[in-house]
Amino acid sequence: MQKKRHKREYTFFRLLTAPVSVLPRKACLFLGVVLGRIFFVLDKKHRFTAAHNIDTAFGNALTEQAKKKLLLQSFIHFGRMIFDILKLSRKSRESVRSLIDVKGFQYLEEALKKGSGVLLISAHYGNWEIASSHLGRICPLSVIARELDNPLLEKDLCRMREHFGGHVIHKKNATRRIIQALRANQAVAILMDQNVMRNEAVFVPFFGKQAATTPAPATFALRTGCTLLPSFCIPVTKNRYRLEIHPPIHYQPSGETPSDIEALTLACTQVIEEQIQKLPQYWLWMHDRWRSRPATS
Repeated sequence: MQKKRHKREYTFFRLLTAPVSVLPRKACLFLGVVLGRIFFVLDKKHRFTAAHNIDTAFGNALTEQAKKKLLLQSFIHFGRMIFDILKLSRKSRESVRSLIDVKGFQYLEEALKKGSGVLLISAHYGNWEIASSHLGRICPLSVIARELDNPLLEKDLCRMREHFGGHVIHKKNATRRIIQALRANQAVAILMDQNVMRNEAVFVPFFGKQAATTPAPATFALRTGCTLLPSFCIPVTKNRYRLEIHPPIHYQPSGETPSDIEALTLACTQVIEEQIQKLPQYWLWMHDRWRSRPATS
């Protein structure tokens, strides 16, 4: 039964994306906008979640009209991004790079000179998938990802990610491979803006509300001494992107590991929140970010 469902999902995906191979990129981006608007109307579950998250994050800081506009923009951006990823996955890595301006690349170069590896911190923001085409330019790059439930779709997604330049490491049993990569002075990218199970989480403020956040980046940084480097791939005018690599997150371990992990996790989360505050329409608001709650005493 499950295999049949996976095949139906995969068939629907292939039919939906069939035009990508023949249409120019501009037309694909337009189709993405249409898809985003359709899902905005039909996908009540994710529309409700996104609306609730926007209200949680901004409260009275935005008018109801501004919140509704942001809600629609986030769906449009997501549809547009999906179609652009599919289109760009059919182009060479050099062609993809030509569409991305880079700011702060020197921070990555300087971090690699230290020889302790680089942990690239990012979020489901902008077009996070194509950032690998630049980030993997000067050293091997691994991308941490959760394996999709549908193995047919997962195979296609892995192929696209590796086409853009990132070697995929699935989250399950990933610790040893991540440490090996960092100790070999390589780069590892991790998206740390999604909810995790309460028993696996560090709870830190995110838009003023405690959010269950993965402690993995902080744990790896304390264990290996790697550089923590935030980066975001942001849509800009004329269907281009700008990859912004931020200065490293500096930390001085106190020797109290739980406190150090919480402080570093908070520092990483603050950088992500600041980026979302600047251009909130590019974040994945439809994810249930505050689902896990702290244990009550």
